[in-house]
Amino acid sequence: MRWIRFRAGERTGHAVLDDAGVHPVDGVPWDEAKATGELLTLDQVTLLPPVVPPTFYAVGYNYADHVRHVRHVAERMGTKPNLPERPEVGYRAANALTGHGQPVVRPADFTGLLEAEGELVAVIGRQLRRCSREEARAGVFGWTIGNDVSAREWQRGDRTFWRAKNSDTFKPMGPWIETEVDPMASTTTVSVNGVTAAEFATGGMIFDPYDYIVETSRYITLHPGDVLWMGADATVAMNVGDTLSVEISGIGVLSNPVVQEEPHSAAEENP
Repeated sequence: MRWIRFRAGERTGHAVLDDAGVHPVDGVPWDEAKATGELLTLDQVTLLPPVVPPTFYAVGYNYADHVRHVRHVAERMGTKPNLPERPEVGYRAANALTGHGQPVVRPADFTGLLEAEGELVAVIGRQLRRCSREEARAGVFGWTIGNDVSAREWQRGDRTFWRAKNSDTFKPMGPWIETEVDPMASTTTVSVNGVTAAEFATGGMIFDPYDYIVETSRYITLHPGDVLWMGADATVAMNVGDTLSVEISGIGVLSNPVVQEEPHSAAEENP
């Protein structure tokens, strides 16, 4: 089943998407949502991020090729990479979320490399605390797609990832939540303007989603609607004018154009 979150005029809500169209519901998908009996067409709605998470978890360095790249860069720079030895999560900001088809905005004062990473996203469907692997598996409501946009110059220069990873529009997510797929058997493909730029086995992770859920739930209660972004095995440059598409077989395609933010006036910079 495919679940969307949509806007139609001033209204926002969740709905089931099938071949007949968009079926709005009252409530949220993981808590006994009830069909309203309405039927909309897909062109009548704007797709929003399919969930606004209570907590936005993110994973880094979770694929072998990515780890090898980090090691190579660290060796070249004469430093020691901080690579994961167990499943440890980080956090991102919900303000950075944007939906399918919406623009990724390159900040006006950013001058460096903007990169995309196509990621599998697990959507939590029930409260989990100190859960087993079987409970972790049962606790995933469904799966969606994320594009982890990074401003590399800021990532290297700032003390934290506050703007490099979390600027507005830097986390496209969607187009929907798919509940009937085994993403560990999927393929992730990242395309620029319709041309494949990267492809990898979605399930080729060092630690899989259930490893992370089990480890995280030892210390932190996971709640329905939380999301867990699972990392990527490739990075792809993003330029203004490009359209970045992330496809995960069995789930769908998330596409977003890249646009340039207009320069700020002195009054805007110093109100």
